[in-house]
Amino acid sequence: MDKMKILLVDDEERFLETTAKLLSKKGIQVDTANSGLKAMNILESKDIHVVILDVKMPGMDGIETLKQIKNMYPLIEVIMLTGHGTMDSAIDGLKSGASDYLIKPIDMDVLIKCAETAYQRLQVQDEKIRMAQSRNFMKSPREIIKQANTKEA
Repeated sequence: MDKMKILLVDDEERFLETTAKLLSKKGIQVDTANSGLKAMNILESKDIHVVILDVKMPGMDGIETLKQIKNMYPLIEVIMLTGHGTMDSAIDGLKSGASDYLIKPIDMDVLIKCAETAYQRLQVQDEKIRMAQSRNFMKSPREIIKQANTKEA
């Protein structure tokens, strides 16, 4: 699988720029969006593995964006991030498919570790899907013999 690609979504431009620079310095490929709508547009055109998504945004908020992401791209891992952490929004996010919920200000090492864990989950899921697909193409010797006997009859 590719190197981890993150989409960072937050309406605070300064946070976006600073966090994107710090993640890039760690060798992580980062795209940014300052709204849920822009995030959805980026997801249509780019291969993203992990979305780090702010909860409180004008227009389409983080929970609505999360629901749309999970509806259209169910395997993408989403980490919710907020400076206004409440138990209700955390529960809503996790129920809607977020893999984790972090509160700002966030230590960059914690954020990276959380994203790496989410990316590893995605890799495991991709491998399971590949294995299931390969089973559909590859037949066991027993199936081949059974199929050959059916054709002879």
